[in-house]
Amino acid sequence: MFRKVLHDILQRTNGCLGVLIMGFDGIPVEEVWSEGMPDPDLEITVAECSSLVVAASRANRGGKLGRLTEMTISGENKAFIVRLMSQDYFIAMILRSEGSFGRGRYELTRAGLILQPEFAQQ
Repeated sequence: MFRKVLHDILQRTNGCLGVLIMGFDGIPVEEVWSEGMPDPDLEITVAECSSLVVAASRANRGGKLGRLTEMTISGENKAFIVRLMSQDYFIAMILRSEGSFGRGRYELTRAGLILQPEFAQQ
């Protein structure tokens, strides 16, 4: 089920390079890449960004803002959009800078609703 949902996101989002379900430990549970093969540099970047997601989640709770639901990291060439699924997992999307950012956010929100029952069973 995870793979199909991720593949659908990839197909519907212009400029999407990859979509992953990851644990906060930086280990991917499932991943789909636009070229069929993961880019090693992007895989490393996503794994390293998981520590930023954990830190932001803690800061959000500590600052009384409530549970972190979404986070974005944008660079000159690519953007990284994260949608938290549970206290242990998140969905991450990597987009080209000219990619459809709004569509990416929509697709991650939609995937979160579809996959939420799977994560609620933890």
